[in-house]
Amino acid sequence: MHLGVIGATGTIGSRVVTEALGRGHQVTAFSRDATRIEENRKDITWKSLNVLDADAVAAAIPGLDVLISGFQPGNAAQDIADTVARSIADPTVYATAAQALLKALETHSRTRLIVIGGAGSLEIEPGVVRADSDELLNEALDAIGLPREYAAAVRGHRDALNVLRLSNRLWTYFSPAEDIAPGERTGRFRVGSDQTILDADGRSRISAEDAAVALVDEAELPRFVQRRFTVGY
Repeated sequence: MHLGVIGATGTIGSRVVTEALGRGHQVTAFSRDATRIEENRKDITWKSLNVLDADAVAAAIPGLDVLISGFQPGNAAQDIADTVARSIADPTVYATAAQALLKALETHSRTRLIVIGGAGSLEIEPGVVRADSDELLNEALDAIGLPREYAAAVRGHRDALNVLRLSNRLWTYFSPAEDIAPGERTGRFRVGSDQTILDADGRSRISAEDAAVALVDEAELPRFVQRRFTVGY
């Protein structure tokens, strides 16, 4: 397959690229400024792209089977504090990106889109969503060391999901576990839809490597078209 990856230098995006290449796929890797990228792997092409520019995205789509977007404002892999600050300053940017991606797909209706989003819109109990509760959201942000002001960005991710839900394009939304960080590629995890997956210790967690496995699995064998999915141990 030919996969496009937006945010290909990011924590998850870079691992999606590695996972896809490891499975023999061709990858077009998108970054805001690809001119600085040094690359010696085969089957990968780097291109600069502004995800908020629907026309630019549409021009980049031809030839792609699946476009995976790991868009974040700033570069979270290199400067998480800057990304957090940008997300707080403009939490609407996630919905804006989703709208631009969907607009780009209007002329490429067969291309599938997978958007990497947030965990805050998952149900932690039947009918209970963190993003809908200041108390529950603050509790989660405190636990992972993010400022409470980041609640606006969590809700921004939820708004992006709602934008996708109104579309008839071939979209999929990926909510990783609440605790996601670089770690081990095990290939062993559970897959769900709208409910948080907890491990034996009651934690919602996944490595970025295994998140990449799940994303490329979905690219290869779509199970959640026009739906959201999540993973966890």
